[in-house]
Amino acid sequence: MTISDLCKKQNANLLVYPPQLDVYKDNLVDNYIFKIDDKNLQTGDLLGFIGKNESQLTIGTRFAKDGSDDYFLHYMLQKVFKINLLDLKHSTSEEKIFDFLVYMFPLYLKRALRQGLYKKYTHRDCNDANVRGTIDIPQHIKHNIPFSGNIAYKVKEYAYDNDLTQLIRHTIEYIRSSNMAYVLKTDADTEAYVSQICSITPSYRKNVLSGVIAKNLKSICHPYYTEYRMLQKLCINILHHKRLKYGIDDNRIYGLLFSGSWLWEEFLYKTVLSECGFFHPQNRSGKGCIYLFDKSNVDIDFVMSRCKRYPDYFKENCILDAKYKHLDNNRIDRNDMHQIISYMHVEKAGIGGFIFPTSQEDVTITKLGNLRGYGGWIYNIGVPIPKEEGTFAMFVAAMTNVLQELKEKILTLC
Repeated sequence: MTISDLCKKQNANLLVYPPQLDVYKDNLVDNYIFKIDDKNLQTGDLLGFIGKNESQLTIGTRFAKDGSDDYFLHYMLQKVFKINLLDLKHSTSEEKIFDFLVYMFPLYLKRALRQGLYKKYTHRDCNDANVRGTIDIPQHIKHNIPFSGNIAYKVKEYAYDNDLTQLIRHTIEYIRSSNMAYVLKTDADTEAYVSQICSITPSYRKNVLSGVIAKNLKSICHPYYTEYRMLQKLCINILHHKRLKYGIDDNRIYGLLFSGSWLWEEFLYKTVLSECGFFHPQNRSGKGCIYLFDKSNVDIDFVMSRCKRYPDYFKENCILDAKYKHLDNNRIDRNDMHQIISYMHVEKAGIGGFIFPTSQEDVTITKLGNLRGYGGWIYNIGVPIPKEEGTFAMFVAAMTNVLQELKEKILTLC
């Protein structure tokens, strides 16, 4: 069963990031989570947890010790989703699912609320003298006989206090009551948005959670509030984490999976390459593409629609490609090599390279060769991942030193 098969509606309790796998590189939607033969179980690009009923498979990075909390995976997630944590408490894999879900909450909260507060039509029962809707005869007879000046009526209004914002509020309160409440104070924007949600949901009641979840099982389809869809799904899975822990009924698949390639690519940009002046194109949003053809004197529709390309990172005279693969032996896949040569050619870049995680002890930059024709050097850049031989804080300190060394060497190279 491929990843795209698993992500169908009947597996709503399975979350895969990034959600738009069909626009990401390496044909992730057509990949399998793992393959098994008589002797070996081989995993692919995905990291995280997946289960069915009481059976669960945990997929960590290749740098994790057996039975460890996988410091490298936690570190990448915290940098990508902007969570600061200097200690990891020992936890079961089921508890890690909840932790990872909560890591993502601030990011998706900010993405959604940057589109504005979600509002929709709601129905409200009123009983006062300021009639603004349809008179409710049965309720009026029940509450206002003998007549005291009030009239019972129903009003339909455009309100911020609705099913979806109530779901977000319940998620906020649930996280507040957990040992991960600190994620709600990740930065000033997160704190402001949390406060905003709390202020617009005065009807919040803790004991109506089940009803709120039931009203949000159908994904919103508003053409403007697109970012709220993933936030809605994330909130439901956070609030359902006990169901994830003890298994889902009806043999449905559940869990949380991350693309290793996507996570590594975002991690490098947020920690090092953005500070080195690189631009990070976004395939999903169509931003930052390069064109294979000049836009003048050609079929402009063809160029604009079919000839866009999205290098992982580029700046003047330098293009880099993030690879989560084993590249220590400098044996590059032919398609990867052809791709970066094409990018270098159309951008007239003199430097190109592949940047990948390695078990070596130092940052290594290896020259693969100088291209014929227009020329240009291609490099392999190995990023050492510290061994998990102490606490998570020790790992963070070692990784900080590695990233600083990487930054200095890339600035020298490019």
